[in-house]
Amino acid sequence: MSLLSDLVNLNLSDTTKQIIAEYIWIGGSGMDIRSKARTLPGPVTDPSKLPKWNYDGSSTGQAAGDDSEVILYPQAIFRDPFRRGNNILVMCDAYTPAGNPIPTNKRHNAAKIFSNSKVASEEPWYGIEQEYTLMQKGVNWPIGWPVGGFPGPQGPYYCGVGADKAIGRDIVDAHYKACLYAGISISGVNGEVMPGQWEFQVGPVEGISAGDQVWIARFLLERITEISGVNVSFDPKPVPGDWNGAGAHCNYSTKTMRNTEGLAVIKKAIEKLQVKHKQHIAAYGEGNERRLTGKHETADINTFSWGVANRGASVRVGRDTEKEGKGYFEDRRPASNMDPYVVTSMIAETTILG
Repeated sequence: MSLLSDLVNLNLSDTTKQIIAEYIWIGGSGMDIRSKARTLPGPVTDPSKLPKWNYDGSSTGQAAGDDSEVILYPQAIFRDPFRRGNNILVMCDAYTPAGNPIPTNKRHNAAKIFSNSKVASEEPWYGIEQEYTLMQKGVNWPIGWPVGGFPGPQGPYYCGVGADKAIGRDIVDAHYKACLYAGISISGVNGEVMPGQWEFQVGPVEGISAGDQVWIARFLLERITEISGVNVSFDPKPVPGDWNGAGAHCNYSTKTMRNTEGLAVIKKAIEKLQVKHKQHIAAYGEGNERRLTGKHETADINTFSWGVANRGASVRVGRDTEKEGKGYFEDRRPASNMDPYVVTSMIAETTILG
């Protein structure tokens, strides 16, 4: 195994200018992350300088077998924490050979919204709180839980310390450092209320970059759990019963919200979100009805509410924002399996263009 490890960790820059680029895209389910690697003649820092590539869309649920070619357009570059050196990770979106976005390409529409001059002038910032659950491989059950049984009730696990409370910390810390190495604006991590469940935060990040960074952070987590021999679940309610679900709360602000009298702008934005509550819920993740029950720090899925420091509301305004009269708010409705391109652009569209 030491020889294999040595080969995996070879520093290519000692012998060649060539680099490895891992092209990453989203598969047909909307949550399955796909990737493949190619050799490039030298370092690249600008995604527009990268070659387009293709893949078999019939094997990812994105094209018919008799016309299966799908084209990858490179959109963002990150450092590769696995191969290191000048090797890179490339976030891509997918198009037909004719240049049209395929139906599962949610980035394309998001980019159009964020390039709108009115939206761009508001400089929308996002902070995504991505919750997830570490699961035993081959068993759809959280790590650290007895198979078919349950640990002690919730209470000691949130931000807990100790082998019986913080289950999977090595994976979490490895992911944290990998994100920093890659160039992701990861701002923190913490253990969550249900044992085996964790959260990382990405942001503040402006515009389309928020979606790119969350997807790459998810890719890194999938790769690290792959190495560790556990699975990661983004199911919004991985364990039924008296256990917290998993969300992806979206903290949001615009330039006018961050300036003097911003609280009034925040309140108007929340009113717009209330009007389009059903549309947002429909786009905020599959299976979210199992999570948004009005219990376990959630609002009921059918009712829109907001409040200051209220974690049982659809939208929460922080005490600091209330006190300073400006700042941001938190949309607590998105599920852990939401598409960050869809959620971030939809919030901007509703609050700025609506």
